[in-house]
Amino acid sequence: MTAREFDAAPPALTVSDVRNFRDAGIAGLRPGLLYRSASLNTLTPEGARQLERLGIRTVIDLRTTAERAAWPDLHHHLDLEDLHHPLLPDQDSAFTWPKTMEATYRAMAELGGPSIAATVRHFAAAESGPTLVHCAVGKDRTGLTIAVLQSLAGLSEADILEDFVRSNPHLGLDTDEPVYYYDEHGTRHRSLPVAPELLHLALDHLRTTHGSLPAYLESHGVTPAEITTVGALLRA
Repeated sequence: MTAREFDAAPPALTVSDVRNFRDAGIAGLRPGLLYRSASLNTLTPEGARQLERLGIRTVIDLRTTAERAAWPDLHHHLDLEDLHHPLLPDQDSAFTWPKTMEATYRAMAELGGPSIAATVRHFAAAESGPTLVHCAVGKDRTGLTIAVLQSLAGLSEADILEDFVRSNPHLGLDTDEPVYYYDEHGTRHRSLPVAPELLHLALDHLRTTHGSLPAYLESHGVTPAEITTVGALLRA
């Protein structure tokens, strides 16, 4: 795909001690309904008050069961609905996470259908309100899930990709200085920046294998009516 110059990020929202937090309602989508971030395991009481002021009522956690056990979300006084929709399986003898970013995005496309479908159905529900979607750092699993929702609302792929790469400056991945993290087993890894080509690869895989994004979701139980409802809900 052709390289593209990405616009400067819109003004960032700040939630105390939660990385990569931002409103995914950009470029003509409805603001204040779909938020994205890293995990809430470092959320402070002040951060909880900030989430409360934003009206967030539901948190959708895309991490594995093992990640949630190692770094549980903190809610403090908040009365939040906690939905667990793991996008990838736990690492065990039957599944090992891929070693390259390209393979990871292909695996997310192949294995993440039930998780993405459950998130779409959440937004189709009559009582859904402001919702925060997160994984560990809010860039890969969250990036694909948010991209699907934005696509259903009619956002162009150029705008989706532009929003996707904003995770890099939020996480300090836009410099040559290495950033490291520890997985749920205590193993140290270098965190890698996201690139438009990665998300394009995953979305193209979904469309190629199923014919279209709606067909992909329908294969995982989402109805055409739910797809229409979510698209209309997220559009401004």
